[in-house]
Amino acid sequence: METVKIGKKGQLTIPRRILEESGLPTESQVIVESEADGSIRLRPAAIYPIELYSDERISEFERENQLPDTLKNRARKRLVK
Repeated sequence: METVKIGKKGQLTIPRRILEESGLPTESQVIVESEADGSIRLRPAAIYPIELYSDERISEFERENQLPDTLKNRARKRLVK
């Protein structure tokens, strides 16, 4: 356990040893939560990029997912037996 000081802007520095033990790289993001007992919990945050699709892009996906007629007919024959 180590003691650190909270600066005027609410910032603190996590000691290097603790960072190394946690495996968190510098410049990574963490989730900060306050617990019922008043303690503060830090957890690694997973950030995933989000892509918003236009109607045109959605139509492109739908076209690419269509089965050729020969495969559609073959599938129908097997399902209708």
